[in-house]
Amino acid sequence: MLIFVLNLGSTSSKIAIFEDDQEKFSKTINHDPQMLARTRRPVDQMEMRRNAIYEAVHKAGYHFANFDAICSRAGVLRPIESGTYTVDYSVMADVLDPEVGGRGPHGLGLLIANEISMKYDIPAFFCDPVSTDELRPVARISGFKGMERRSNFHALNQKAVARRCAEVIGKPYEELNLIGVHLGGGTSVVAHEKGRCVEIHNCTEEGAFSMDRPGNLPTTQIVNYCFSGVSKEDVRLALGRQGGVYSYLGTSDMRNVEQRVKDGDQEAKLIYEAFAYQHCKCIGEMAAALRFDVDGIFITGGIAHRESMIELIKGYVGKLAPIYVFPGEEEMKSLAMGALRVLNGETEALQYRPQYF
Repeated sequence: MLIFVLNLGSTSSKIAIFEDDQEKFSKTINHDPQMLARTRRPVDQMEMRRNAIYEAVHKAGYHFANFDAICSRAGVLRPIESGTYTVDYSVMADVLDPEVGGRGPHGLGLLIANEISMKYDIPAFFCDPVSTDELRPVARISGFKGMERRSNFHALNQKAVARRCAEVIGKPYEELNLIGVHLGGGTSVVAHEKGRCVEIHNCTEEGAFSMDRPGNLPTTQIVNYCFSGVSKEDVRLALGRQGGVYSYLGTSDMRNVEQRVKDGDQEAKLIYEAFAYQHCKCIGEMAAALRFDVDGIFITGGIAHRESMIELIKGYVGKLAPIYVFPGEEEMKSLAMGALRVLNGETEALQYRPQYF
């Protein structure tokens, strides 16, 4: 089976071609930042990105008519359960809706996948979007009526690495209780109970701070900050892209922080240790959500390459359960495998019928 995979980010478009589970071609297309800045909405980038993708595929010697399926990373959609979904008109409507998925670039991959699907009569899929929602009802309660906790996290990589971890342990993912820790520019800590993500912490809204997002913050100080004369847009920027490690050290690259620690920077050392400490507290919360019946803890994402960070985490939670480290991300392969499971008849493609906000 020949599968074409799309993963569109804020400044680049990643593409890959898989033959069954083997990657045969991959390319990251970097787009002109000035050109991107001139577009008011992500959808305005559609033609530029599509043309670059078509050109890269044809230069690699492939033709879209020869693919058995396309699978794209999805952006923020409405809440749905994990699985592989067919790209259809209801998905397209939410991708174009500025109140749902229209504010980010990831949904453009779905638009391009749908276009190729219609033109060449091949199935188009997406799987495990960031809005994957398998929370227990009790986990939705925030503590303030009218503000329900929502599930937004690195579902695509969390699910893929959880399956890899299950293979290492030697049991089906659906029979295990795992805690997944994704450490990248953004971070998430997730309780996987028998194949479902029943509780999560995502640095955008809660839990530990990440490289540029603050996680949990003191409520009174947030209120005071919001009424200190700053605009709503400035608050969004500060808490969305200028928090976390960046707010303390002026960098969102953990390699830089680690080097500063080695050079004797005491503030960098404190923040580096606090990063590990806060994520370990989240791991403890996930363990409680699993009633402390934990078969393994897996750590993934780019920061999982930092051995000193892994050792700090092991120092706090190593006695809780075995720790498995899978550095980097599995997004492209996990998209291909999601499509392959449908093509091989291992599972059925789901229809996008979301739980509305």
